[in-house]
Amino acid sequence: MSTPSDQPATPEGYLGADGRISAGPAPELVAAGYALELADAPMLHDGLLVADLAHVIALHEAGLVSDDVARELLGELLTMGAVSVDDFPYDVVLGDAYNSREKELTRRIGDTAGWVHLGRTRREAGRIAFRLAVRDLLVDLADAVADFSDALGDRAIELADTVWADTTYLQLAQPSTFGHYLASFAEESARHLPRIRAAHEWIDISPAGSGGVAGTRMHLDRARLAELLGFAAVGRNTRDTMWTIDGLIEITAAATQSVITADRLAEDLQIFASAGFGLVTVDASLCRASVLMPQKRNPYALSVIRAGASTMIGRLAGIAATARTPSASTDNWLHSYGEVTASLTLATRLVRLATVVVRTLQINAEAMARSAHDQQTASTDIADELVLVAGLDYRTAYRIVGHTVAESLRTAQPIRINTLEASCVELTGSSLPDAARTLDLAAILDPVTLVSSRTEPGGCGPDLVRDEIASLRPIVAAQREWFTDRSTHGNGALTQLRERAANLAAN
Repeated sequence: MSTPSDQPATPEGYLGADGRISAGPAPELVAAGYALELADAPMLHDGLLVADLAHVIALHEAGLVSDDVARELLGELLTMGAVSVDDFPYDVVLGDAYNSREKELTRRIGDTAGWVHLGRTRREAGRIAFRLAVRDLLVDLADAVADFSDALGDRAIELADTVWADTTYLQLAQPSTFGHYLASFAEESARHLPRIRAAHEWIDISPAGSGGVAGTRMHLDRARLAELLGFAAVGRNTRDTMWTIDGLIEITAAATQSVITADRLAEDLQIFASAGFGLVTVDASLCRASVLMPQKRNPYALSVIRAGASTMIGRLAGIAATARTPSASTDNWLHSYGEVTASLTLATRLVRLATVVVRTLQINAEAMARSAHDQQTASTDIADELVLVAGLDYRTAYRIVGHTVAESLRTAQPIRINTLEASCVELTGSSLPDAARTLDLAAILDPVTLVSSRTEPGGCGPDLVRDEIASLRPIVAAQREWFTDRSTHGNGALTQLRERAANLAAN
């Protein structure tokens, strides 16, 4: 493909040269605008071909082009389709990739190429190609997200018995299991699949036969065109299908949310892998060394995920901003093609990287157990027991335990019944109820016992975590199957389209 620096901006070959636009594009316009459009050629290349094939077949089936014209058009389009995007004579001075394709088709077969424009703008062909490309990228993202959720589920089951002190605000909170922690991310990741599916349903609508904005007098069979291209439905309003971009915001938002889940895990893991925590170790294949400090083992993959999440958020803001323009305007779309597809590609790579991080993550079970045995983490359970056994109201029990913990930290002494008693007297002026003296503090302070006591649905009990993941599996599998079916349908339709075009060209 040529670039602004090696291609003069002359009116020669320029589409508007003999019409209302009588001069070639300014080099500044080529550099700032046309080059941006042509940069989308690799993504649109195959889609523009099948858009042309479907349109010619629809014209032929409607009796608008003869057998001979259809045969010549389809034959030459298929021949052009065998040329790779790198070898195709895309010309940046012509801007939009479609214009270079039209020029090349005209060079090959002359005025017969003009029939391809009947009842269709170049923008329609571009929209079709873009929707087809995004459709495939969304399937890739959904597959990556499903794999991520499954990987988290696998590790959650494996670590369902691994006790640790869960944190809030990175402060010790309650005894739990690392399996329960990972299961929370599996759930969150699985929720992205319906969002990606909704985005896929929006993009899987056919703009073919729209005629630019208001439709076309050619009365092309739009349902037939959608069938040829493997779209799930026909757009209900031609202007809406061609020009509105609300779905692009949804697509980028779904991709961004998928990455943010991976980022939130990466943010935690970078802290948990630090010397201050020492709870996990990122696999060596995902780390990078310092060129100066020989002891360094930097968890580079986590930084890649975190930086990528920031980029995704920026792109989402950019796509949203493009919606704030007049309707049916090129400003809405000029950057959207590249930004949306780049966002989906980046999101898929980041989620797949996070999947490898999860699958290879090494767990320091001893360090986790030490954190879980910190008596602070049992504070809520001690207060609960004072309510259940001694009949105290929770606020009073909360104050007694909080005071006792503070004294324990100050004196470096463990929590005992007598320290609870002392706190009770100091705060309330009264002794603990007699029943409180029967508290089995040893059991309450044992994290394994506490974790096993969490029997409510969704709790951190090991069996509950295993049951949770077992119930999540079919949810993820059903979503994966839906995307597989849509991909199979779309790819199958395009294969049949090419075969039908080849048959018509040969007969």
